Amino acid sequence: MHTLSPPPSSNTLNFNHITRPRLTPNRFGPTRVSIKCAYGLNQGSYGFGSSRADWQSSCAILSSKVDSQEKPSTAAGADNIAAINGHKTNITDLQLVPIGNIGGGEIEAVSKPLLSKPLTISDLAPAPMHGSSLRVAYQGVPGAYSEAAAGKAYPNCEAIPCDQFEVAFQAVELWIADRAVLPVENSLGGSIHRNYDLLLRHRLHIVGEVQLPVHHCLLALPGIRKEYLTRVISHPQALSQCEHTLTKLGLNVAREAVDDTAGAAEFIATNNLRDTAAIASSRAAELYGLNILADGIQDDPSNVTRFVMLAREPIIPRTDRPFKTSIVFAHDKGTSVLFKVLSAFAFRNISLTKIESRPHRNRPIRLVDDANVGTAKHFEYLFYVDFEASMAEVRAQNALAEVQEFTSFLRVLGSYPMDMTPWTPSRDD
Repeated sequence: MHTLSPPPSSNTLNFNHITRPRLTPNRFGPTRVSIKCAYGLNQGSYGFGSSRADWQSSCAILSSKVDSQEKPSTAAGADNIAAINGHKTNITDLQLVPIGNIGGGEIEAVSKPLLSKPLTISDLAPAPMHGSSLRVAYQGVPGAYSEAAAGKAYPNCEAIPCDQFEVAFQAVELWIADRAVLPVENSLGGSIHRNYDLLLRHRLHIVGEVQLPVHHCLLALPGIRKEYLTRVISHPQALSQCEHTLTKLGLNVAREAVDDTAGAAEFIATNNLRDTAAIASSRAAELYGLNILADGIQDDPSNVTRFVMLAREPIIPRTDRPFKTSIVFAHDKGTSVLFKVLSAFAFRNISLTKIESRPHRNRPIRLVDDANVGTAKHFEYLFYVDFEASMAEVRAQNALAEVQEFTSFLRVLGSYPMDMTPWTPSRDD
C-alpha cells in the first residue's frame, strides 16, 4: 500500500505539525487542528512508551496555541496568554518545557522534561465551558467519511483530523479532544480489525454508535476527462467496493491503494496529477477543487459503515430506549468455552448483533501435551461480542455474571444507545 507521507519513527515524539488548514473552514466548527503523529509505544502490548511526559508537555503547548492563534494580541505580553477550551491560561504558569524547533516534518530537538511540578488534568484541558462545542477526533483528512460521521454523531462539533487511528485514541486520553468517532465495521468490507485491537489496548469507553451510508465518487482535476486517466487511487476498501463499476465505465487504469479516500483527493490536488483520479466523497471534491467524473460508483448501494463514539468516561445505561452493549472476553482453555458463553445470552433471549475473534497477542499459541498423541498447538483468541441489551437491565447483568464464571478475562467496552435512525442510499452529507 502506498502512503502519502512517511511514517513516524517508533519510540520518538514526532509531531509533523499541528497547523491551521490551507483549505475552507471546517463545517463542524470554527477551529481545525490536524494531529499528525504520536509518541511511540514500547514493545509491550498495552504499555505506554517512555516518552509519555514529552508527549503530554507537547500536547498541552500545541493545543493551547490553537485557540490563541484565533485572536490577535490586544496588549503587551498577550503572547503568553492562550485559551484552552475557552479558558484563558498563562502558558508560563504551566511550567512546560519547550519541545524544540518543529520543521521539515520532524522535531529536530526535544528537550528533556524538567518540570518543576507535574502536569495535571486541569493543566492539559479544563472541562468545556457551557455552550462550547465538543472537539471530536477522527482518522483521516477533511473530506473523509469519518469526518461526516463525526458531524452526524455530534452536530456543530469541532472535528479534529488525525493521521492514524491510535492518534485519535490518544487525543481523547490526553484531553486534546473530548470524543473520538472511529469506524469498526463496513457492510461490505467487514470489520476494521485495527480498531478492535485498539479498543482493548486503550481505556476509552464506547458511548454511542452511528451508521453512515457510503457514497463514492470518481474525482479528477478540472478539465480532465475519463479517457485521459491512467490510474485510480483510493483506500483499499473503496477500490474493492467500486471494482465492477470502474470496469463498466471502460477505464483501463491501474488501481493503487493509499491511506484514505479524502487523502487521495488531496494528493491529486496538491501534486496536480492530471492522469490520476481518486475515489472519494463529493465533499472531498468540494474541498480540494476537483470535478466529479462519475457519481455513486459503489457496486452495492447498500454500503454502510458503522462508527463508534469513544469518551474518557462511560455513560449511565438506561432502559427507556434500545441499548447495545459491547464486551470482550477470553479463556485460558481456548475456544471450548464459547458455546457456554453464547448459551448465557440465548437462555435470556438476548440477541447478539456481532461476534468477532481476534488473536490473543500476549499468548497467540497454546501447547497441549498428550502422552498418546504428542504435543498439539492451538491458537488463542479474544472474542468481541455486541448484544442488544442495556447494562441497566437485570437480564444483561445476570448474563454477564454467568459469562464471568466461564472466562478468565471479561471487560465491558461500553453500554450505549443504538443508532435507530433509518437510512437510504444517498449522497454523503
